[in-house]
Amino acid sequence: MSKLHYIDLFAGAGGLSEGFIRAGFTPIAHVEMNKDACDTIKTRTAYHWLKENQESKVYYDYLKSDKKNKEELWKHIPEHLINSVINKEISENTLSEIFKTIDKELNGKKVDLIIGGPPCQAYSVVGRARKDMESDPRNHLYKHYVKFLEKYKPKMFVFENVPGILSAKNGEYLSKIFKAVRNAGYEVAIPPKNHLNAKDFGVLQDRKRVIIIGWRKELNLQYPEFETTEQNFQILKDLFSDLKPLKNGQGTLNAAEYAKPTTEYLKQTNIRNGLEFVTQHIVRPNNDNDLEIYQIAIEQWNNGKRLNYAELPKRLIKHSNTDSFVNRFQVVNGEGISHTVVAHIAMDGHYYIHPDKKQNRSISVREAARIQSFPDDYFFEGSRTAAFKQIGNAVPPLMAQKIAEKIKELINN
Repeated sequence: MSKLHYIDLFAGAGGLSEGFIRAGFTPIAHVEMNKDACDTIKTRTAYHWLKENQESKVYYDYLKSDKKNKEELWKHIPEHLINSVINKEISENTLSEIFKTIDKELNGKKVDLIIGGPPCQAYSVVGRARKDMESDPRNHLYKHYVKFLEKYKPKMFVFENVPGILSAKNGEYLSKIFKAVRNAGYEVAIPPKNHLNAKDFGVLQDRKRVIIIGWRKELNLQYPEFETTEQNFQILKDLFSDLKPLKNGQGTLNAAEYAKPTTEYLKQTNIRNGLEFVTQHIVRPNNDNDLEIYQIAIEQWNNGKRLNYAELPKRLIKHSNTDSFVNRFQVVNGEGISHTVVAHIAMDGHYYIHPDKKQNRSISVREAARIQSFPDDYFFEGSRTAAFKQIGNAVPPLMAQKIAEKIKELINN
């Protein structure tokens, strides 16, 4: 069977791409405007190339190094692979340049698939409240996506976004996307229940996403049916239990030993995949006021109640607006699955309090990555804040892999 090639647009830190690589697809190019996310993809590209060429030790030495030099790591792999990560905003002004770089990478190969979803803040309910939708250029990025379809004519495409895209302007935006895609020669569909949920794909997170799938009209396909995974795994017992307990402000970006053996869930999902150490198990510091609120939040959570910010003791309330965001402090459900991890985790950890009262902190970078199903050997470049942002914006690789496997079946049949 010949290799299937894809282009990843608005690629973020590469969560969606990771799933497609696992399913046997080969990336031609990743396009992403954020430099830290591009660096993360370059480092992950190095991981895959070194692994394929029996040189994984180079990558693991990089992870273990206290003085990481990513440019040195990247020198170990063919230069064109690094150049295939295109750090550009997709806009009217950059399209021809991006096309030129991709054409060079293609070198006669065909594009079978285009994946990716424009930044979703524009379609999110919160994002809409802040800005007039028509004037937000992010709402029109789908038009650029369609230009890639028109130029490369892939057999299929996967367009990922937040549930808010369904109701944006009373469904008008979704209609516009469908119309533009059909005019480009594609049929298109959304899931029967409008969205897919990461928890049905083995991810320990309640994360709804609209996965729009399209195919060239002459292929006569239909939206794939996904088997859902029933699971009884829990965050504390199955996902976090082997990580060293930390207090706020503790941990390291560098290699640290696991505190306990692996779990069945970590093995099944390949999250803990053979390394004897873990990186980026690091927690942000907090002030005494926040730590006291965390204690109250965990106590209430353990008694079956969510903390209402407005009901805190007056001395602890530092925000004048107690009507909105009453749930700004939220505990991760240790005995079940997590609520949705979003990019706001980069601003503060109040919405992701670790359920263990003794640790009294927000979750670490590595814990957030695990909730998103990233494997422990996935390294996020940039600062701790940059890593959190990349993780919050990502598609869980485990979910992406299951989607990719179905897409592969459809293309190959």
